[in-house]
Parts: sequence; C-alpha cells; structure tokens
Amino acid sequence: MFDLILHAVPVFVLMLAIEAFSFRWRPDEDQRGYDLRDARTSITMGLGNVVINIGWKLAVVAIYAAAYLLTPLQVDPANPLTWVVLFFLDDFLYYWYHRTHHTIRVFWASHVVHHSSEYYNLSTALRQPWTPFSSMPYWLPLALLGFPPWMILLAQSWNLLYQFFIHTERVGKLWAPIEYVLNTPSHHRVHHGTNPQYLDKNYGGILIVWDRLFGTFEPEGERVRYGLTKNINTYNPLRVATHEFVAIWRDVRGSRSWRDRAGYLFRGPGWAPTATEESEPARR
Repeated sequence: MFDLILHAVPVFVLMLAIEAFSFRWRPDEDQRGYDLRDARTSITMGLGNVVINIGWKLAVVAIYAAAYLLTPLQVDPANPLTWVVLFFLDDFLYYWYHRTHHTIRVFWASHVVHHSSEYYNLSTALRQPWTPFSSMPYWLPLALLGFPPWMILLAQSWNLLYQFFIHTERVGKLWAPIEYVLNTPSHHRVHHGTNPQYLDKNYGGILIVWDRLFGTFEPEGERVRYGLTKNINTYNPLRVATHEFVAIWRDVRGSRSWRDRAGYLFRGPGWAPTATEESEPARR
C-alpha cells in the first residue's frame, strides 16, 4: 500500500501555512484568500477521507490483486519504459474518471464535495469525499494489463500529490509550453469555476493534453467564481459529504416512472424529466 499522500501530510501543512501567511503579507483584492471556517471544513473532509480509505483500500487492493493474479500479462517494474507507460495510462484513466464524475449524477454526488468551497486555496485540495467507492473500476484495467496493485496505488498517489499544488490563486499563468502540456493552477481554476463558459472543463490530472484532445479544454479568461451554481451554504462536514445524495433520494422518491428514476441517477447533475440535453451542464 504505497501511499505518497500520507507521507506528504507534513508538506501539505507547511504549504498551507505559507500560502495563508502570503495573503496576510501581500493581500490581493482579486483573490479570496482564506476563511477559517471554510478551511477547517476542507481539512476535516480530507482527514475523513484518509480514515475511510484506510479500510477501503484494503478492499481495492484485494480486487486489483485478484485481477493481477488472473491475467496472463505481466509488466516489469525494473524497466523504465514500464513507468512511462504507467504515467500516461494512469493520467488517461484519471481524465475519464474525473469527467464521468461530473456528467453522471450518482458519481457527481461524491465528487461535488470537492467543488463545494467558494474559496480556492491549498485547503480546497484537501476537501475530499467520504464516499470514494466509485473510483475502483476505473483503474482495474491496469491490473488486467499486468501492473501490480502497489504500482497502481503509487500512480494514483503521485497524480493526487501533483494536484494539491495547483489549487491556488497565488500562481498566475506559467510559461506557454508548460501551460500547453500540463495541468496548471490557471487551468484548474477554470475547472472549479461556476462561470457558464467554465462548467465541465479541464478534467485533466497532471496533463491537460487529454482535454485538448477530447474537446473539454477552456483557457482562463474572466475572473473565476468558485463553488457551485447553487451553493450549499454550510460548513457542516456531514452535510457537505451527503447533501447531493439526499437530493438524489428526494428526486428519485418523487419520480413517477423508472425511466425518470434512472435519469436522476445516471444522467447529468442538472437533468430533469422536462430538461433538455443542452441544459445539463448548467448545474451544480
């Protein structure tokens, strides 16, 4: 269970302190900075996610190990090319994991936690769901391709570790070639935006090239408004973790047909029986 995230916790704490101090030392009226209640909620969500994953990853490892033992394929961890292939495959799978967790409501109910803050700082990166169970199938193909479970978990960890550092307003746009290839603070600010042109854009983890290839890229232009299109206005971690599941249950329970129930579960977060496909991205 090679988890870089746990080992990186002291780095997270240090970087949070430095960023928070920077807003006091050199405030910027165009940047929201920190709110103590919001940051406390984000950190609580992150700690809860870590605790839940202690048990959940045992199940994930067991499933990946079973697939790894059944497949006739085997990769060689000693071959540098293996790690290059793993890097690109992991990031490609993350893109589709992330994209479907915005476009399928029952998945969005878990991922919405990460978007529920109206602030954008390093503490926002720690605002993680307490229901991480939908991620497991996305990386199962790597086990079937012969990657051992420890390599898969390591790849997931380095991807998330990278993403911690792009949750900041304190870094502007970087050198153009970097902005073209990598996911940067500028690109990820767009992803967290509620501006109409920013909704459902820039899903990449480390690389932004997948968004450019699959038509979901949007550059940062006008000032980003963070949060949800309908903010939940709470700092209660339990409500942050469950509010969309409660909303789904309310919609499903009030539906008149199985088709509508399925729609509320598996269509986009903005879907309703009278809504059109075009209205679905205007949600959250």
